[in-house]
Amino acid sequence: MDLQSVLATVVFILTYVVLAIGRFPGLRIDRTGAALIGASLMVALGVLSPADAYKAIDLNTIVLLFGMMIVVASLRISGFFELVTAWVVQHVRRAWLLLAAIVAVSGVFSAFFVNDTICLVLTPLVCDVTLRLKQNPIPYLLAVAMASNIGSVATITGNPQNMLIGNVSRIGYRDFAFALSPIAAVGLGAAALLLFVLYRGEFSRRAMLEAVDQKPHVLRPMMWKSVAVAAAMMVFFFLGQPVPKVAIIGGAVLLVTRRIKPERFYRCIDFPLLVMFAGLFVVVAGIEKTTWVAELARAGAQFPLDSTPVLTAVTAVLSNVVSNVPAVLMLRPFIGHFHDPRHAWLVLAMAATLAGNFTITGSVANLIVVQRARQHGVEVSFREYFRAGAPLTVITLVVGVLLLR
Repeated sequence: MDLQSVLATVVFILTYVVLAIGRFPGLRIDRTGAALIGASLMVALGVLSPADAYKAIDLNTIVLLFGMMIVVASLRISGFFELVTAWVVQHVRRAWLLLAAIVAVSGVFSAFFVNDTICLVLTPLVCDVTLRLKQNPIPYLLAVAMASNIGSVATITGNPQNMLIGNVSRIGYRDFAFALSPIAAVGLGAAALLLFVLYRGEFSRRAMLEAVDQKPHVLRPMMWKSVAVAAAMMVFFFLGQPVPKVAIIGGAVLLVTRRIKPERFYRCIDFPLLVMFAGLFVVVAGIEKTTWVAELARAGAQFPLDSTPVLTAVTAVLSNVVSNVPAVLMLRPFIGHFHDPRHAWLVLAMAATLAGNFTITGSVANLIVVQRARQHGVEVSFREYFRAGAPLTVITLVVGVLLLR
């Protein structure tokens, strides 16, 4: 390798080390900072020109994620999620039915509205409801995290890595959903059943749950507007309209309001995630310029990496080492060399998402649930999560492989 390739490789490795462990030893550098520093070094060292760096950033993915964040912020501020939770609590009188309802709500909403934000909204609501019902909140919180990961596999707007894959692969929203929704549906059923079995002492009781008086604070005009815009967006998605365009227009429409200050919307937007995405695009573009990546991609074409089980296993391991979005970006250069790139992208989306259930650190959604639960006095331990997450990950990945083959 020439000197530039060596420098690009060192920057790439250091960036992904920080992504894997969450920080740089001895320094206050988080994942977002690592991506930004890595991108800057790729330009400073001459691996990429500023023009190449700008070109490497997939603005469609950034715009799509930004637009969906605004939509979810509007639904959240209007009290929509609180209203849904209150309705579930008022109509469910059995513990196992409450578990199934939480799995369904978390999974279905995550399929359309980005799983990280759904966990951010549902976790405090579930903590409040279960503690007031004098139930063990752990299985219900695990249901929120695991169902959000599984449900998000169904569509392009379910999670950040799917947004990236949808934009890069050019697979239509409808085709993506038809291919992966069955896996999500079976996976949600498996999650509910596994949690029921693991916590059967909690759910085998015949006693009825007490009625809880939930009084959600709802801004009804804003809520109906948010629901109408979200529904219209889904229709346009399935009709084949450009997903980023629809998302940002929907977000812009919801920002037109007389009642809510713009700052409330902005506080709900995960700007560090957007910056991390932009930085990683540049870092990966830099490593793609090296000669050894091209040679490795050609060699990978001879290796059965495009086999569904092999690609699933490789993606699952990488996703738990460096997280799902970086794993997708790492594998992106190889997909174009496969015999059937479209199928490979779907396998990548399935495996990167479902692998997030393996441990607490497997996805940002899991960490959100754990951190938000801790604020309400509920501790979800690594062991407690792993006891359910590990077998569920294996089950859902096997289901994914079988259905996609």
